[in-house]
Amino acid sequence: MNYHGQDIVSLIETKNCKTKGDLNLVFSEMGPLGQASTKTLSFCNKRGEEACRLLNDTQARIILCHEEALSYDVKAADKLLIGVKNPRLYFIRCLKKFFPKEEKQGVHPTAVIGKDCSIGKNVTIGAHTCIGDHVSVGDFSKIYNSVVVNDNVQIGKNVILKSGCVIGHDGFGYERNEEGELEKFPHSGTVVIKDDVEVGSNTTIDRGVLGNTVIGENTKIDNLVHIAHNVSIGKNCEIIAHAMIGGSARIGDFAHVSPGAQVMNQITIGERAVVGLGAVVTKNVQAGAVVAGSPARPMDEFRSYLNYIKKEVLKNEK
Repeated sequence: MNYHGQDIVSLIETKNCKTKGDLNLVFSEMGPLGQASTKTLSFCNKRGEEACRLLNDTQARIILCHEEALSYDVKAADKLLIGVKNPRLYFIRCLKKFFPKEEKQGVHPTAVIGKDCSIGKNVTIGAHTCIGDHVSVGDFSKIYNSVVVNDNVQIGKNVILKSGCVIGHDGFGYERNEEGELEKFPHSGTVVIKDDVEVGSNTTIDRGVLGNTVIGENTKIDNLVHIAHNVSIGKNCEIIAHAMIGGSARIGDFAHVSPGAQVMNQITIGERAVVGLGAVVTKNVQAGAVVAGSPARPMDEFRSYLNYIKKEVLKNEK
């Protein structure tokens, strides 16, 4: 189906964008700048000289870009540039509006659902997924193929559980006895996943030992993440691939945990804090702080440490 540039402006609303070019230009597909055709709607998140080069080189004729790009030296005779504050965000909204993804609904015949479960309306449960007893799943949630949800787990509305994730198994809780042998700590808690959460493929979220493991509203968890027992994660957080969140850790609203980061047991990450790539967090992180390194430390300390190491290396090379 063909759409016009004016359709995008109507979606975004004129007050939120500026345009340069012909609003009657047509698009029928969406894609990246480097692989675009003349019928492709694309976006450019770069600025300055790189943005100017990309905008001139692409075959795409309708492009969402930063507002300042409208003043660049771009050959725009056959292009429509739509300047917005966040091109990627508005591209996502256009993708959802003009090219909605068709999703299968219903319960696959190979799925297994335990006793006394509460399954909301318009829920999708994929092939070979196993739902334990006394599980609740909210309306419009999607549980994909080969997911395991154990007994008593509570899943909110519009939740996405991607293939292979495991929700609600026991965590790693043991105590050594008098002979030095490991005795298991029974896990009597569960997992509570609030509305609009997304959990990536092959991610594990352990059930609580005594209380519950809780994932807050609209938090997004990537693939291959481990969340231990009794963790509490706030709303609108990002937990990225290969992160490990230790037992009883607390993560505040809007926090960001980068790929490969390790948050030790009982650590608190404050609201809107950022944990850097591969960081090992051994101390509490204040709200709004950015930490990096192993052990993790505030960015100004981390930069000072790197400068010190650099000086030592240069000194030893002389």
